[in-house]
Amino acid sequence: MAPGKVIVFGGTGFLGQRVVQRLLERDLSVRVAVRHPERIAALFPALHLDAIQADVNDDRSVAAAVAGVEGVVNAVSLYAETGSQTFHSVHVEAATRVARLAREAGVGRFIHVSGIGADAGSGSPYICSRGKGENAVREAFSAATLIRPSVMFGRGDAFLIPIARMLRRLPVFPLFGRGQTQLQPAYVEDVADAIARVMQNAQSPMCYELGGPRVYAYRSLLEMIARHLGKKPRLLPIPFGLWHALASVAEMLPEPPIMRNQVELMQLDNVASSGAPGFGDLRISSTSLEDALPTIVGLSGGPSRVPPVP
Repeated sequence: MAPGKVIVFGGTGFLGQRVVQRLLERDLSVRVAVRHPERIAALFPALHLDAIQADVNDDRSVAAAVAGVEGVVNAVSLYAETGSQTFHSVHVEAATRVARLAREAGVGRFIHVSGIGADAGSGSPYICSRGKGENAVREAFSAATLIRPSVMFGRGDAFLIPIARMLRRLPVFPLFGRGQTQLQPAYVEDVADAIARVMQNAQSPMCYELGGPRVYAYRSLLEMIARHLGKKPRLLPIPFGLWHALASVAEMLPEPPIMRNQVELMQLDNVASSGAPGFGDLRISSTSLEDALPTIVGLSGGPSRVPPVP
């Protein structure tokens, strides 16, 4: 087994790319499991990575990918169902496959990325699949560590940048409900750092909930971002029932601007549980949204969409 070798599934994604970089900074050898290995050079031009073709829906390719590694990070996620790619197939079936084959290969450390609020009993297909995925992973690999980040922000995100675009352009901004949903945004770079630290700590707790240093009501968060942009839009409350109806129609479009799972997520507070291990237990001083805001929103551009909450 290669000393210190870790494989990252989902290593080309928003979080996965950062995880790869943080693992390398800790002098670990990294393998990236991707469907298209030839794209790795463009994503990591200055790095020489071990890229392997793997499909999380296929036993044989996953088994080959996890062979000879000490650690596995599963950062694969899905925010919109398309064809055979469903929340259940990705968050439950694929996650179980990776965990089971990792255990059979003798992998020592397994990290599964989920999300705050994952609940196998939820009526939301997305939230339910996250919860069932956690349970299935634990059954397949009993020593797995769960990482549950809050909604993440960072360069190239799908949360803060769309909000900034719309606040810049719209005199009226539609709120989810009355805008009272509680959010604890986490900086994606901090989440990646946390995952790298957990990978090297054999005594880590079984689950971390990673929320940033401040909790916002959704309305307050929008007001703070608007002030930074020098804007004063009217914040218009929209009932969740209407959002669900709009999302149902929007999902018929090729690129829906809003999806039902986003509405379902915004009906629930996204805050770390009191007493749950988090950034502080990993000696990470988490970055506030205010500190990162000037750099991130300066990169925004492109078409406006209702901001998703991953």
